[in-house]
Amino acid sequence: MAHSSFPYYTLGTIVRGLGRGGKELGCPTANFDENAVAKLPSSIYQGVYYGWAKLLIPDDNQVYKMVTSVGTNPFYNGEKKTMETHILHKFTKDFYGETVKIVLLGEIRKMTTFNSAKEYDLYLLIYSDPKDLCHAN
Repeated sequence: MAHSSFPYYTLGTIVRGLGRGGKELGCPTANFDENAVAKLPSSIYQGVYYGWAKLLIPDDNQVYKMVTSVGTNPFYNGEKKTMETHILHKFTKDFYGETVKIVLLGEIRKMTTFNSAKEYDLYLLIYSDPKDLCHAN
């Protein structure tokens, strides 16, 4: 779906989330601080987006493919708007307190809810490109 908001560039500090993405869904995310979330345009909401991410840390000049979720996490009955980025790369450590810069290039789908994590996994297997699954290397 085309939005006049794309490409959308932003950056924010990585903060500790509730730990569900990595532990329950096997898809760790970098959770953006509230200031970054507050700056999002209203057209970027309740959706899953694709683009590129760069961690602003020493000795890492890589730009990584990523998927970002923006919304209230209806699967968990969330009420607070969040922005969480899954970087398609396996890291050996956490980056809490570091800055991540992203560019959203487009929307993959609208936010939806699932009855269980298993149903979510099945959805990914049916509708996702295998290269873009959270478990991709």
